[in-house]
Amino acid sequence: MMTRAARRAVLAATMAWAALVFAAAAQPHQVQTAMPQATLAGQGRLTFWGLHVYDASLWIQPGFKAAEYEGHAFALELHYLRDFTNEAIAQRSIEEMQRLRGASASQLAAWQVLLRDAIPDIKKGDRVVGMHRPGTGVVFFTNGQATGTIRDPDFGRMFFGIWLSTSTSEPRLREALLARVTMP
Repeated sequence: MMTRAARRAVLAATMAWAALVFAAAAQPHQVQTAMPQATLAGQGRLTFWGLHVYDASLWIQPGFKAAEYEGHAFALELHYLRDFTNEAIAQRSIEEMQRLRGASASQLAAWQVLLRDAIPDIKKGDRVVGMHRPGTGVVFFTNGQATGTIRDPDFGRMFFGIWLSTSTSEPRLREALLARVTMP
């Protein structure tokens, strides 16, 4: 007969195993193809004034270091819970990058146009994956289809800084996305 502590341990282990199986099954196809060793680092939900905006998932490869995210290949998936125009997404992204203070006004203006062209209008339920390619930039996929590439390493650093920088405007979401990353 198992003790209460042993039953709890078995239940916890079973739940952890189930979570890993579910996470692997939910990995976007383009992540499986481009980064076969990628694992789920964490997930979180962005809520703004009580409205659910999107669920975010961060997929990383072995050796990923949060403090040096710009030097690693990884993927960020956003599962949208509301409709947004591509213009609204580009505008909000640029506002967040501007807040991080690392790009000129002319860079931000150029990136806004490129970002608007890389991501289509979004409907509730759509999934956008941004794949970071260090030293190169970002490839975007919407609902599994490639929709754009921005070839600028500075853009990649600033864009993903929205979620991964220590200066993010959403530190709880950053913490959730990096939940399984060993921090220095």
